[in-house]
Amino acid sequence: MAAGCPHDIAGMTLQGNETRLDPLIRNNPFAFYEAMRAQRPVYYDPGLDVYLVSRYDDASTVLRDAVTYSLEHGYQDRYANGHVEEFAAIMAREGGGFIRDLAIDPPGHTRLRKLTEQAFTAHRVRELEPRIAQIAAALIEPLAERGHADGMKNIAAPLTARIICEQMGFDFDKLGAEKIALWTTAVLAQIGRMQTRDEMLANATVMCELQHYVMARIREREAVPREDLVSDLIHARIAGDTSPALSFEEQVSTVRGFLIAGNDTTAAAIANLFLVLATQEGLADWLYARIDDDRIMARFVEEVLRLRPPVHGLFRTAMRDVELGGTFIPAGAQLCIMFASANYDTAKFACPERLDLERANVGSNLTFGAGIHRCVGAALARMEIRVAAREIIRRLDDIRLAVPVEQLSYLPTLATHTLERLPLLFRRRKAA
Repeated sequence: MAAGCPHDIAGMTLQGNETRLDPLIRNNPFAFYEAMRAQRPVYYDPGLDVYLVSRYDDASTVLRDAVTYSLEHGYQDRYANGHVEEFAAIMAREGGGFIRDLAIDPPGHTRLRKLTEQAFTAHRVRELEPRIAQIAAALIEPLAERGHADGMKNIAAPLTARIICEQMGFDFDKLGAEKIALWTTAVLAQIGRMQTRDEMLANATVMCELQHYVMARIREREAVPREDLVSDLIHARIAGDTSPALSFEEQVSTVRGFLIAGNDTTAAAIANLFLVLATQEGLADWLYARIDDDRIMARFVEEVLRLRPPVHGLFRTAMRDVELGGTFIPAGAQLCIMFASANYDTAKFACPERLDLERANVGSNLTFGAGIHRCVGAALARMEIRVAAREIIRRLDDIRLAVPVEQLSYLPTLATHTLERLPLLFRRRKAA
């Protein structure tokens, strides 16, 4: 099935003063991305002081060259958006220590990857599928008769929050989706480049609470291991390595990162899936007739991930003077790989605005990155989204937006593209 264009990407002429900080661009960035690809493929964003990489081949070049384009510096050089010293002092004084995200370059990355991959085995992912379906059904069923819901707040966010909490061994019923959403917003703000000082102070307080919670759970698992992801990380070992296990700080950073990434990005992806179903007439019915076809459902999920990636941009720092996409980038400058823009590059994807389940290169999107830093939880995320899609389509019919699509807004961060709310209308689907 091939459906029509989900975005208005009417022509836009870049003047050089456009910035992703602009709320109009943030909430509907696709015209901006189109203009960049056509006119300035590596565009200097004056509001962010960052070079935006918009084309597929250039993005792939950056992702696959970890020497020239440093992930570690890309994250750390502007952490907390210019307030890092004050933020670090708060975390050291009130949060148990200033522990950065584990975004690092080789050779340290190679060791960490070997340890963290032990928590995401294919066997673990397969075992999760029935439980995810059960959680999704439990969330959707009470809403089906009501006929309306917020796709993000009532379904996507609590679904992924409960799943990641159960995997971590955290008590979701005590924490709740709102607490996890608050923690998530605070963490993402440190890499989102749109945080003010006042917002940093508020977010630091929230992150102190999160960090103390994570530290307490780690200490519990050190004493008494359980069958959960935190225990797997704590007790993971690399035979023959001089540093065979994660340090305590590495454990804290990794658990914190998995909690946030495993919640926010997958929730955003499921909300985006709802948005696609609600805006493409007949798609849900077409998929319902093929609901047990694993190939079709997998390709549907992959196209949604390409069209509506939950992460729109992640950062790198140029470690030397370099030319990219015809633009000179000086050593020390920061770049942002615009995954969402790359996924619409006509040089890679024919008619990229269309949802095409027969697309020959359907799995070539950059939504989970590429190269050595490709998302470690990609297989789990794909499975969660696919299971959620099945349960949504099985139970809900006539899915549509309760507000005009132009009224939808997104959280103020460059890194992710997360809907603040998604008001939906629908009916319970009657069994065929």
